[in-house]
Amino acid sequence: MQDAWEFLSRGGPVMIVIGLCSVAALTLFLERLWSLQRRRVIPPRFAELLFAHLRNGRLREAAALCDSSDSPLSTIAAAALRHAGDSRDVLRAAVEERGRREAVSLERFVGGLGSIASIAPLLGLLGTITGMINTFQRVDQTLVQTGQVSPGALASGIWEALITTAAGLAVAIPTYAAYKLLLGRIDRFIIELEDHGSQIVDILVPPKGIPAHQDREGDATEASDDTRPRTSGDAS
Repeated sequence: MQDAWEFLSRGGPVMIVIGLCSVAALTLFLERLWSLQRRRVIPPRFAELLFAHLRNGRLREAAALCDSSDSPLSTIAAAALRHAGDSRDVLRAAVEERGRREAVSLERFVGGLGSIASIAPLLGLLGTITGMINTFQRVDQTLVQTGQVSPGALASGIWEALITTAAGLAVAIPTYAAYKLLLGRIDRFIIELEDHGSQIVDILVPPKGIPAHQDREGDATEASDDTRPRTSGDAS
């Protein structure tokens, strides 16, 4: 452990900044990994109960269910229920607006991971450049004083300067992988939330020709039965 610390300390002050970047990246990744669990974004049991209430016209129960949950799906559904009596366009606009806000919330801190993945290699390069400058300054001073330069001293200065480049890449590569992993998960959740939002709109204010609060397959059957011409036998 002591040898590793001594090795890293040779990278100079830039190594401290790279180390802080690694701690920040790990913290952001773990926080987002915890927050972006399905049970926190689109709870399966909540979604099942919500759509059961909506399809059966139990709007009060659906609203109470939304109040008891703190997930992006519940906030989108709550926004839709507040506009349940409005036109389809107004309802859809409310759902889309709430959905955009929830998408921003899901992406919170993820941009920080992308920034760290971009900055860490540059910090490593900066450390290497400053290290090389210091090395050649020492070489120049030694050359002036003694008239000769030790190849070993020059090589030692160069490898010490390269430590920061290696450290910067060691932080950037896993951070970028974590960044892409979270982006992929967020994109999948956003697509699912959009689908659920569209379903909620269709249930609350169905497209023309589809009765409200009923499954479409059953609606089509009932509609055909209601519009079927009555015979004399039916009238009796």
